[in-house]
Amino acid sequence: MDSTTLAAVFGALAVLSSAYIYLFSRPAFPKNAPALTSEAFPVIGSLQFFTKRWDFFQRAMAQSSTGNFSFYAGQYPIIGVAGPEARKVFLENKGLAFAEGYAAMLGGSPKVKKEAHNPFSEDAGGESGFSAYFNKRLVNMLKGNQLKKGLPQLLQDARASLDKLVAEPTNVTDPFDSIYRMVFQFTMRTIACNDIADDPKTLSKCLEYFETIDGTATPWSIMYPWMPLWSKVQRTAAGAKLYMVFKRVVDGRNKSGIRGDDPLQYLIDQGDDITSIVTFVVGALFAGQLNSGINAAYVLMYLANNRYWLERVREEVSSVADRHCPDDSISLKDRLMRVPIEAWENEFPLVDMCLKDSIRL
Repeated sequence: MDSTTLAAVFGALAVLSSAYIYLFSRPAFPKNAPALTSEAFPVIGSLQFFTKRWDFFQRAMAQSSTGNFSFYAGQYPIIGVAGPEARKVFLENKGLAFAEGYAAMLGGSPKVKKEAHNPFSEDAGGESGFSAYFNKRLVNMLKGNQLKKGLPQLLQDARASLDKLVAEPTNVTDPFDSIYRMVFQFTMRTIACNDIADDPKTLSKCLEYFETIDGTATPWSIMYPWMPLWSKVQRTAAGAKLYMVFKRVVDGRNKSGIRGDDPLQYLIDQGDDITSIVTFVVGALFAGQLNSGINAAYVLMYLANNRYWLERVREEVSSVADRHCPDDSISLKDRLMRVPIEAWENEFPLVDMCLKDSIRL
């Protein structure tokens, strides 16, 4: 047997051994974890989690005496929880790192390092360094003063987008496209940079890259992120293109000395490198866009099919406008431009209920 053949044999054995260990040595559940659901296949786990998720959860909860259950999605051990107490733990427990959860469910393979010198290491509270970094940056960006400063431009964005919809000759729109794109612009301006939010062509390209990354999160890429799938190539290419978009903006600012008045400038001023910036922006886009973009469209769909609540919401909007700009000689859309951020945050309880019910549904 020549050296080439021998190397190929050993290489194949190494790959097969690695795959076997990876597939059959999955992390074990804690001893106090809920019982495993009966709906599972060898190796791949509960495929229904990807194909018919809500039906799967309903059946698994019904089979459990507590409503809680355990299952595997490929290599990942997952615990499904139900009930008020479990919901409170899921939403409020600081030991859960949502960034790692997003990474896993997007086909990544999150690895938490514990070296103290690593800026993305795990902190003493159990939260990974990236989650701590992400949360700190996001909280600072979304503080009242920061949002207040950016509110006029967000309102201008909304006004321009809605005026464009009104001008459509068909008087018909698909909110899962038009409203989704509008929310993407809001999100880009709120957690990234004005340069991209102000450039329709670049903004559209970034949305294309974003959707490519999102679209590569297939069941197989999530369950087995080590597999050399074509979706991994697409995801890497889209990520690289998104990286270059932001790198050009950062390099342009550094070269010209012109500072921007946006979240990107805040990240630059904090000394974050371009990799950290892009990682943060992509994470924030996914955290905001995947939820807000879809739910905003659904709110309009539900209201369009329910005349009663549509009228109640319209009354609420008019009432807020009257309260903060009582001059009825000005159009409603112009009066809404003068509503302060405190009112946007606290004086639309019905709109807030509509959003929450959209999330529930």
